[in-house]
Amino acid sequence: MSFIKRMICFLLLLWTMPVFSASLLIPMDDIQKNHLKSYGIAFWVLQHNQDIHWLLNYRGGSFLLPFNPEIKSECQIRGVSFEILSDAQTSQILGEIASPEVNMDAVKLQKPPKMAVYSPKGKKPWDDAVTLALSYAEIPYDLIYDDEVMKGELSKYDWLHLHHEDFTGQHGKFYAGYKNLKWYKDEVRDNLARANQYGFSKVSELKLAVNLKIKAFVEAGGFLFAMCSATDTFDIALSAEHTDICSHQFDGDPMDEDAQEKLDFKNTFAFENFTLEKNPLVYEFSDIDVTQTRKVKKDEDYFTLFDFSAKWDPVPSMLCQNHNNLIKGFMGQTTAFNINLIKPNVLIMGENKQAEEARYIHGTFGKGTWSFFGGHDPEDYQHLVGDPPTDLNLKKNSSGYRLILNNVLFPAAKKKKRKT
Repeated sequence: MSFIKRMICFLLLLWTMPVFSASLLIPMDDIQKNHLKSYGIAFWVLQHNQDIHWLLNYRGGSFLLPFNPEIKSECQIRGVSFEILSDAQTSQILGEIASPEVNMDAVKLQKPPKMAVYSPKGKKPWDDAVTLALSYAEIPYDLIYDDEVMKGELSKYDWLHLHHEDFTGQHGKFYAGYKNLKWYKDEVRDNLARANQYGFSKVSELKLAVNLKIKAFVEAGGFLFAMCSATDTFDIALSAEHTDICSHQFDGDPMDEDAQEKLDFKNTFAFENFTLEKNPLVYEFSDIDVTQTRKVKKDEDYFTLFDFSAKWDPVPSMLCQNHNNLIKGFMGQTTAFNINLIKPNVLIMGENKQAEEARYIHGTFGKGTWSFFGGHDPEDYQHLVGDPPTDLNLKKNSSGYRLILNNVLFPAAKKKKRKT
């Protein structure tokens, strides 16, 4: 074969070869077909010992993954949109993100966190948005409750979610509306039996012991995420460590007459100077929550995410990644937090400024961090006891559920030194 013919064959071969691709991009802007399962892909890649980059503020907080056929196939199976990038395209994107003139950054995710959800084992007449999100995204987690916490098993986990729990020992303050229903009676009986098992005479004493162990978990470096009543009752219980705030309907004896004055706000994570709701027939714990006092109409119920500096404040930037910054509101037993009762060192990440309420807050304690998110279900405006769970197949691009899953991936981020 002549030299010219060999060159022609070589050029034809180059023409028909696919361009080499080094990376796979999962865009998280409005073109993404399934935002929620995208988080599951990222978690799955980490489980297979491959690092990925979370591109903060780039196309809604996209994920940059190493390219291989298995990842591509997994995206196709789960219905997740992706783009295959050449080396040059990848370098161009990372160069754009690195520019000091843009509010973007690339954070490396390295190790999948070990996940636990604190939730009662028995069937309850309500669902939990976090377990719905984890299950839909196909992110594995362990279900734990008081027994596991009391036995010291929290140390096995990196991340803990608190189900819609009442840590004050008042059985959710469901007494007025549900005291005659079987599920409520069963819950009271089971909780008291568990308290007795650990040497406590009251449910509130067991819940306080659990509370303190969760607090120690965060102090030692754990990541805590809570929604709805698990947020304010967690802090209320910590403030009431040395006083009885339960009426006789809940623990058989009266509340301490000076309970309000004995609250110790130095013990709490997020809230201070709040006032207890002492009436056992009122479905509320304190004035931290604004459910019964807010005057926000349903069609005007939105909250805004803050725009943090990705390069200077990567933690809140990760927690707020979204394709929308205006998030529709949703109610719960604890819907939103009175902004005037939030400690000054707490970071507010989402708020309805006009209504003076915060929806999404974050802070640190010891070596760990916590995030509190008000409301019950981001895609069910007023979820009632007994309502069916949300079908996330119909809500696969939910902005509210993305905030939950941001917290799931956050512990996988490689810690970066703050820029000076």
